[in-house]
Amino acid sequence: MAFVIYNSMTRQKEEFIPREPGKVGMYVCGPTVYGPPHLGHAKSYITFDVLAKHLRRSGYKVRYVQNITDVGHLTDDADSGEDKIQKQARIDKVHPWEIVDKWTRQYMNDMEKLKLAHPNFYVRASQHIPEQIETIEELIQKNHAYVVDGNVYFDVESFPEYGKLSGRKLEDQKEAVRVEGRGEKRNPKDFALWKKAEESHILKWNSPWGVGYPGWHIECSVMANKYLGVSFDIHGGGLENKFPHHECEIAQSECVHEKPFCRYWMHNNMVTVDGIKMGKSLGNFKTCEDLLSKHTPEAIRVFLLSTHYRSPSNYTEEAIEAAAVGLSRLSQLYQALNEITSAGEASKSPMADEQILKICEKAESEICERLNDDLDTPGAIAKIYGLVSDVNRIIAADKISSATANKVIETLKNWAGDILGILPDSENNKSDLNIEPLMDLVIDFRANMKSQKRYDVADSIRDKLKEAGIVIEDTKSGVRWKKGQ
Repeated sequence: MAFVIYNSMTRQKEEFIPREPGKVGMYVCGPTVYGPPHLGHAKSYITFDVLAKHLRRSGYKVRYVQNITDVGHLTDDADSGEDKIQKQARIDKVHPWEIVDKWTRQYMNDMEKLKLAHPNFYVRASQHIPEQIETIEELIQKNHAYVVDGNVYFDVESFPEYGKLSGRKLEDQKEAVRVEGRGEKRNPKDFALWKKAEESHILKWNSPWGVGYPGWHIECSVMANKYLGVSFDIHGGGLENKFPHHECEIAQSECVHEKPFCRYWMHNNMVTVDGIKMGKSLGNFKTCEDLLSKHTPEAIRVFLLSTHYRSPSNYTEEAIEAAAVGLSRLSQLYQALNEITSAGEASKSPMADEQILKICEKAESEICERLNDDLDTPGAIAKIYGLVSDVNRIIAADKISSATANKVIETLKNWAGDILGILPDSENNKSDLNIEPLMDLVIDFRANMKSQKRYDVADSIRDKLKEAGIVIEDTKSGVRWKKGQ
């Protein structure tokens, strides 16, 4: 089966045909680094992590580029408000670059813990200011942009196709904004390419229009085209970025190059909490760091990948715990198979070996088929769990050879491990030590310290256990503990 993608631009599934045979250029909108990454970020980047890995396994040479927004993203996600990074720097009383470096490191660290492979490279908005200025100058020369008192705006009426990705026709947008004041814009829907900086603004650069900083949208147009070329293959990102961010990217790029910006658009849906989008601005987000202190990376990945990327994932602690329970069967089989290979014994049931080899062959074909169908990760996981059930049924009744066990291990590594990232590391399953009696002693000792008002010791015990992967929770009904990472 050919690889099929749901193209957000055409609103239908299409066979994926790259611009250049055997090669794929993919750009994904990365984070604005002013705070900790949360589960909503994880859904997006895990989705495109799986996509890149599947494309590579399918034989493509993939160049995956992801940006880091470190300037120009304002608090209203448009042209008003304060730069999000500068605002956080003001609150924390530090330089904006300190905020950028702190949260970029946190983002990289959390993504590694969630078993994501890094993109081929990251690109920062602040490192491409000259290229952004050059593109803005070209838009002005082609009458697609205009200057007002040090600000530069894109003229949306100069691009009649504005709104084609989101389905928001320009004439409908005009109707909706008649009550808005125009301000210095010709049209309220015009968007900023360059913003004039106030005296107090720290992140600013010289430009032909005065000292200022780039708008949020221009960075992705410039960097995607620079590193992937014109009409590159895949542009990915969160559904919330479809309008206005991606719509503006299209307008800018296509007005400069007079060719389609990219060939396929992929948008992942959001993570919700009680049906409401999870986000920093709403204060209802769960950070990756917090979730990783309570759950394994595999459980978080299974939770997210068990819902199709184009559907919303509703977060509850119970949902992640349920994902972990389902994952335990895979983990137990993987451990059992490793024990069989370590024993190195020959088969006592050639028929069982033959059955399992056929099961693996069928499962590999079906998993690949599911992923080829618009990255159907829930379907792929279901096929993996089906393989687990079938193999468990056979090895419960018959003794298989180490060679056959190795084949199952290879299948699980290839798909559950390398592609989906849901296969627990084998070293995590080696210890059968029961730590419950030890934890009872630790909890009793900690309670004793608290009764003596030695809270520093009690807190130190809690913190050291957390570093070791054990989380202690003080609840109304008593103290609970659980294994974290």
